This record gives sequence, C-alpha cells and structure tokens, in this order.
Amino acid sequence: MSNRAILLGNEAIARGIVEAGCLVTTAYPGTPSSEILPAVAKFADELGTKTAVEWGANEKVAFEMAASASFTGIRTCAVMKQVGLNVAADPFMSAAHFDLKGGMLLVVADDPGPHSSQTEQDTRFFAMFAKVPCFDPSTAAEAKEMVFDGFDLSEKHNIITILRPSVRVDHCRQDVELKEVISIDNKMNFEKDPSRWVCLPARVRVNHPRLNAKIEAIREDFENNYSKYNYKVPAKGKAKLGIIASGVSFSIVMDILKSWGREDISVLKIGTPHPLPLKMVDEFIKRHENVVIIEETYPVVEMQILDRTKIKGRWNGYVPKAGELLPEVTEEIILKCLGEEIELGADPDLKAALEELAITPRKPMLCPGCPHRASFFSIRQALPKAVNPSDIGCYTLGVNQKGVDAVMDMGGSVTMASGFYLAHKVAGEDRPIVTTIGDSTFFHMGLPGLASAVYNKHAFVLAILDNSITAMTGGQSHPGIGTKLRKGEEGRVVEIEGACRGCGIKYIKIIKAYDIDEGKQTIKEAWEYAKENEEPAVVIFKHPCMLLRRPQEKIQVYVDPEKCIGCKFCINFFNCPGLVFDEEKKKARIDERFCVQCGVCENVCPHGAILKVEGEEA
Repeated sequence: MSNRAILLGNEAIARGIVEAGCLVTTAYPGTPSSEILPAVAKFADELGTKTAVEWGANEKVAFEMAASASFTGIRTCAVMKQVGLNVAADPFMSAAHFDLKGGMLLVVADDPGPHSSQTEQDTRFFAMFAKVPCFDPSTAAEAKEMVFDGFDLSEKHNIITILRPSVRVDHCRQDVELKEVISIDNKMNFEKDPSRWVCLPARVRVNHPRLNAKIEAIREDFENNYSKYNYKVPAKGKAKLGIIASGVSFSIVMDILKSWGREDISVLKIGTPHPLPLKMVDEFIKRHENVVIIEETYPVVEMQILDRTKIKGRWNGYVPKAGELLPEVTEEIILKCLGEEIELGADPDLKAALEELAITPRKPMLCPGCPHRASFFSIRQALPKAVNPSDIGCYTLGVNQKGVDAVMDMGGSVTMASGFYLAHKVAGEDRPIVTTIGDSTFFHMGLPGLASAVYNKHAFVLAILDNSITAMTGGQSHPGIGTKLRKGEEGRVVEIEGACRGCGIKYIKIIKAYDIDEGKQTIKEAWEYAKENEEPAVVIFKHPCMLLRRPQEKIQVYVDPEKCIGCKFCINFFNCPGLVFDEEKKKARIDERFCVQCGVCENVCPHGAILKVEGEEA
C-alpha cells in the first residue's frame, strides 16, 4: 500500500512510529505532544501491529518503560512535552551513557511562546546536555521521515535519539505519504550484562569517553549522510544575507522570502542541530559577509559555532532572547540584518476585520459548569485567610477566582504546602494551608510529596479535584480511570482514596464538588483535624469533567436586578463564563450562550440575587 492523507503533525509522527516497527510506545500527555500516543494506538490497530501503547503515570515512568524495553533489542519510543523531559531527566541522563541494544526514539514536543507551558525551554539544549543526537523537523512530512532515520541512527550508534518537533509542526496539517510497516529484525532477547545495564560510577569512566566518540561519529554522519535535512538554498548571484535556519524557522524563512520575491538571500537549512555539522556551517559562514542564525528558542546552533564574530544572532541582540519567532518577528529580524526599512504594525486589512467583528479577547478560564470552580469557591469561603498553593492543570485557572497563590510544577502543590507549613511553624503561626491538585496530577507526582508530608507530620489540607479525566491536555486516561488505548485492552483502576491511605492518610472525606455548603464545612473540619493532629488531611471533590458530556441535573437560574447591587462578587470570586457584568446597568446577568444550567451559582451571591427559575428543574 502506498497512499497519502492529510494528517496533523503529531499524527504524522505517530504513523511514522508504527510504520518504523516500534513495538513499545509510552507517553505522558502534555500539549503540544498529547495527540501522538492515541494516534499510535489508532494506526497500530489499523495496521495490525503488536505495538504496546501505554500512558505512564508520569514522564519518568514512561521513559523508563521504553528505555528498558530497548535493552532487549526491540524498537521503542517515549513521548512527552519539553517540561516533561525535566521529570524524566534523571533516567534520560543515565541511559544516554548506555550502549543500547534496540533503537530508542525520544519524541519531545517544544512549546516556543509558550502557549501552554511553564517554560519555553529548548529540548535541543537537553540533547547537548546529555550528549545525544537531535532531529529538528520543519514540517509534518519531514517529522515523519525523521522517525525512520532516528531509529536507524539509534541502532547504528546504540544511542538514544531525540526527535524535537515544536508546536507549529505538531499542530500543522500536511499531506503525507502512508506506507506499510517495514520489515526489520525486531526480536526480543535480553542478555544479562551488568557492565552494560548498571549505571555504576566505575562504568561512567568507560561509558563517558565512548559517548563522546559516538557524538563525533554522529557529527560526521550528519555532515555526509543527511543532505535531505541539511542543505543550502543558494541565492541567485551575490547574496546580501546568509541565513542559517533550524526546524520550523526554516519553513517560516522560506515562506517569507517567497512572498517577498527575494532571490538575493541564501539559506542553510539545519535539520540536525546536535551534534552540529560544523564543517558545513563554517563553510557557509565563510562564503557570506552577513550571516544571521534563526532558531527557536535557545541559541543551540549559535553556541556550537566557535567564532561568532561574523554572526548576527541572540548573542548580539539581532534575534530576540525570548518568545516565539512568528513570521512577523522573523521578517523584522531579516530586514534588520539587511539594514532595510522595517514596517511595524498589524496588517491593515486584518486590523479592520477585527474592529468590524468587535472581538474582545478573553483570558483563559474554567469551562461553564466546571466542578473545580465550585471546589475553589468552597475552599476560599471556608478559610479566606488560608495559603492556597496549586498545581499544573485546568485548576491553575483557579487564580481567576483568587483561589490560587502559588504554582511551580507538576506535584509541587503538595510539597509547597509542606514548605509553607514549615515556614509558618518556625515563625510560630498556624495559618491554614489548603492546597489543590487534580486526579491525574496526583498520580503523576503528588504521591511522593504526600508520603513525605505524612512522614514529617506536616499539617495542611490537600484538596484533590477529581474530575475523572486528564482534562487540560485533551481527555486522556490515568491510573484513577483505568482505561487503555488499544482496542480490546483493559486496565485496572487505582482508587485515589486507597492510594492516600497507602501513604498513611487517616482523614479522608469524599464530597460532591457542586455542594458548596458541604465543601465549606468539610474544609473547615479537615483543617481543624490537620492542625490538631499535625498531619495532612485529604478532601476529594468529585464530579466528572463537563467535557465528558455525562448527563446531570439541569437547573435554570436568573439574576434578580432588584437584589443585585453590582458588587461583582460573583464575577471576581466565582468567575463563570455564564455570568457577565453589564457595565451600563451595573448589574450581573446570565449569559445564556455559555450557561450550562449547573445551578451552582445559586449559592454564590452574598445578597441572594441569583435565583432558580421556578418549575425549570429537570
């Protein structure tokens, strides 16, 4: 079979993983990588492969499953986003030194901007840090092709290979070729050899020099054998500017030059930024008096060039040191390097269209009817002076309700609660501490912090917001749900309550998230218990995510204009899209376009202005 289909970039990568004969693929969801693993399961079902497709409880778990499977000689792949590699950094750095047996591809999706991440860190930097090769695709089709070359390179040099698509490659759509699964020797056979598979300090003295030799050999490979990813697009005649572009920046540069009709600018495309094919790059630099390096988001190519005196880039301010290199930003960089006039400002036609449509930007907020909104309201009303750390997920948006005071990383809510407790303890204060975490994030990284808090006797309330889904990244499963991706496969549910008891928690209450009165009462009770017994207390707020579309009672409400005094309490502390404020009338009202009739806001107004429509309960 050989046909074509228009695929999302992540789907193209997934198709490549299956076609390349990968037998174990693991991941933890995180935008912009989330669509890859479900697509692997879909294509594995369609093509009838034996591929094991599994979500790990976190990225470290996912990486270690894939890496150890590669020790047996089969092709494996782990998938995550750029901050997920932080979680997997420990095994990643160790396994980079191993002389792998099977090919291992590590797909890490970067988020320049960032659009949905804590940082806009550059995974190519991690490749330099660990001394492993990295492919940087500029299109979806190229990303798919790099999957095959990534596995081949991994097997040739017995090393982990990184494929680093960025958000614009992950979420673009492109016509790509679909193929059958290739036939490879993918036999599983683990050979006991502690000198190969045990990361003892003594082995580092052998493995590290060998790793250095591998990288230099791969650099030669990239110089001579990867011209489909590393090549020049020459100017016609003498070039006024030479551009070295990596990844999606190359596609943007080429689109700009085509739209301008410019043929006096030459471009060197780099698809393998680490280890950098230095001879090719040095030769390009020598041929040009004026050179700029355009890459997202860190100066990875730039830093590998020893003599940067002729280079314009991040080191001397020609390229911004933060933010996504959007087409308009890239245009400005190129014109600045050419010494030509820069026209600033938005496209006049686009500006006029936006004004005509009267589009008002809205900051991100929890969905209408989201159970987290009711949970945050209960917590804040119960203990308004409490310190409220939180975590990474939908519930981070609780900041809009003034219900979140600090967020650091996945699982950080639990350990931050411990830190706040210790700070207040040494100061002789007993200020309430109520921290929030989601169900998926609890399994991801909440458990170690909770076990530590029990062991050290830290007094705080942990509110687990259980909406039965990994919501913010697109609705994936987790241990608390138990579903799996391949057809006919079933997992086993790990109950949150049982996991908490296993950590030593004695106070656990499960309540309905929509019940604000019960929520307030339980949070107060839980804090008193935690304070009195010097140990964490757990409250589990349960209600399914609205995106699951499960049937629930509908309660229609309205705002009584006679009772509404315009205090904006409902807007500022409940923050539902279904509640809006009329600035002319100075009154709140229900916006029927967004209201899902959950009825929770009936209990929100301190003046009783939000009322149930009589006879409308269903």
